[in-house]
Amino acid sequence: MDDLSKLCIHTITTKPWSIEEAMDKYAEAGVAGITVWRQWLEGRDISRVGDELRSRNLEIVSTCRGGFFPATTKQGIDDAIEDNRLAIREAAELGAPMVVLVCGAVPGQPLVEARKQITDGIAAVLPLAEELNVRLAIEPLHPMYADDRSAINTMASANEVCDQLDHPLVGIAADVYHIWWDPDLESQIQLTAEKNRLFAFHICDWKTPTTDFLNDRGLMGEGCIDVPGIRKMVEATGFDGFNEVEIFSERWWAKDQDEFLQAITHAYLNHS
Repeated sequence: MDDLSKLCIHTITTKPWSIEEAMDKYAEAGVAGITVWRQWLEGRDISRVGDELRSRNLEIVSTCRGGFFPATTKQGIDDAIEDNRLAIREAAELGAPMVVLVCGAVPGQPLVEARKQITDGIAAVLPLAEELNVRLAIEPLHPMYADDRSAINTMASANEVCDQLDHPLVGIAADVYHIWWDPDLESQIQLTAEKNRLFAFHICDWKTPTTDFLNDRGLMGEGCIDVPGIRKMVEATGFDGFNEVEIFSERWWAKDQDEFLQAITHAYLNHS
């Protein structure tokens, strides 16, 4: 049995809680890390939130999310780049070492063009990332999201972007929900780690049947993903970062969040 020293929870997972509630509840439960979604910082003194998280011995693993670079107009592209610069500044102010990028896509736009805009967009914000020493983690999304959420759908395609940019601050966030099906997964995880790009590891489960491709993720052990097996692949590379629980679930959000947090820690200890 594991302990909770490598457990990180995303604030989106316990969506009904404010950042203040989440930090208190996570700390009380013995959770070691937190990834803060940007909407939880709106209207708050970001540096103070960072201080409060650290005072509770919560390691700030990352902020989420940047990305969504593709657009059909120059103004749209420019706006996306500026929002990603803001995300980098927010991460630095919070004291987070990394921003997770959901790269984006536009319905009807050729994926080749979307991928070019993604690569160009990351390149445009890299100087600020360098200045503030914030890493950028590309998160490949399941192919079902290729139409409107991300044109980066495999570890291999994320590695191709990393190859083009060839920068130590650009790497990959591997989320089991999006990559569990990939027959090349183990070799891609190994390649990513060999190139020092395995920045983050996210866990949840894929329910069968699923009622909603976005907001019906399962708690570890509720679905068909071999979370322990993929975690072994990741840790076999020498990765010693956090196991980040990221669950979008209308079903779980409707429940008592204290009970959900207890279920998360139980599932983490027994099914991951």
